[in-house]
Amino acid sequence: MTNKKIIMTSRPTGLPTDSNFSLQEDSHVSLNHGQIRLRTLWLSLDPYMRGRMSAARSYTAGMNEGNVMTGEIIGKVTESESKKFPEGSIVLTRSGWQSEPVISEDEVSLVDPRIDPLSLALGTIGMPGLTAYFSLTRIGKPKKGETIVVSAGSGAVGATVGQIGKHLGCKVVGIAGSDEKVKYMVDDLNFDAGVNYKKDTFKEDLKSSTAEGCDIYFDNVGGPVTDAVLDRLNTFARVIVCGQISQYNNLKNEDGPRNFHKFLRNQAKLEGFIVYRWAKEYQEGIDFLLKLKESGFLKYRETVVEGIENAPEAFLKLFSGENFGKLLIKVAE
Repeated sequence: MTNKKIIMTSRPTGLPTDSNFSLQEDSHVSLNHGQIRLRTLWLSLDPYMRGRMSAARSYTAGMNEGNVMTGEIIGKVTESESKKFPEGSIVLTRSGWQSEPVISEDEVSLVDPRIDPLSLALGTIGMPGLTAYFSLTRIGKPKKGETIVVSAGSGAVGATVGQIGKHLGCKVVGIAGSDEKVKYMVDDLNFDAGVNYKKDTFKEDLKSSTAEGCDIYFDNVGGPVTDAVLDRLNTFARVIVCGQISQYNNLKNEDGPRNFHKFLRNQAKLEGFIVYRWAKEYQEGIDFLLKLKESGFLKYRETVVEGIENAPEAFLKLFSGENFGKLLIKVAE
């Protein structure tokens, strides 16, 4: 038996390409005390991985050339030298883009058995869902009747933000890059309005959809979309910076807020975050999201690609907007 793994062979300049990755196979090695071998079932693909491929300073150490691509997986224990995780255990870990990794028991946690289907532990009831829940409730602190605008509103994080906002009694306006995604946000996720940022009428459409202004902006994209939303801020608005996907591959002409005076004028707050800030409270978020799903309120969509060898090609689709909802690699049954 072998372990298939995707290696970052070189750092990308701008948008990653297939040439930045390679598929390698290693023979199985014997386990040491406290180690387990996993069969990867699901691999999560997320925009933050692009930042880890860079040598630039970030909130955590980046990858080096020759490293396995980083990422969170759901795996099944197939061999164990751990009393904590016997064979058959279903676990979460950050072993990256590998088919049969060996990992220490200290780097693993059990998947909540209430999560069904299992893939949701990497999506709506996993890191993206927890990102949405904690940042919106802790930073945004939404009040009933307020207006929330969320960019990338059809994605795993944005869709959850919007639905939590609706659950809390807010008006929700989603921004996405196609009419199909706008329709999904309004018809399936029950957003009050959706706006296509690729249309020439984007600014006018955003203005008409936020006639009462914007109290909370959940920013997943940065760039010109964010510039447009900042024009709609109300007094004491809160801007939550979750991601800047429009800028991750922009090396020369990085777009940033040139309009800070709008924060002064509106006495608005701007705050970035990393979800691990609330790691000790994750169970609260999981319980909330599970309850919302079980009530039938929380909807989700997944884009599933089969085979770990197809992970690089699928990853690139994150930056062109081709995926719909949470992007996952199905590695094994």
